[in-house]
Amino acid sequence: MKSIEFHPGDYDSHGRLRLPFLFWCVLLLQARTWVLFVIAGSSRDQGNTLLNLFYPDHHAFWLGLIPGVPAVLAFLLSGRRFAFPVLWHGVRWLLIFAQSVLLCWQPVLWLMGEPVSGVGLALVVVDIVALIWLVTHRRLRACFAIEKE
Repeated sequence: MKSIEFHPGDYDSHGRLRLPFLFWCVLLLQARTWVLFVIAGSSRDQGNTLLNLFYPDHHAFWLGLIPGVPAVLAFLLSGRRFAFPVLWHGVRWLLIFAQSVLLCWQPVLWLMGEPVSGVGLALVVVDIVALIWLVTHRRLRACFAIEKE
């Protein structure tokens, strides 16, 4: 049922609240290692070079896939979110946890001896903004709420 809290354009043709555009951007941010993995896999000859450019340490690459798992799960469940409401509701908290892990990841790498770079600083800033947005955005929170009939 439609609510008057949101703009009518925020609803789809079935009267269900649409996921915000920035939600998809946050999913891409969280699954950045997965995106690199797919791009490297699709470019046969340059795939290994591409992976070595972003992840010279292959161990860090495999560890980088772990925080992206909730984003991949959210992407896969997003089309069927009304079929699995309890699971979908839990995905929001999983995304918030994964974003917190990603936010702490870069400073931990710096403490372990990796040099501070502009890309690393930019990732920390974007991770902070994404975490704040995941926690505070009203429409996103409403999209993850369990609907009562």
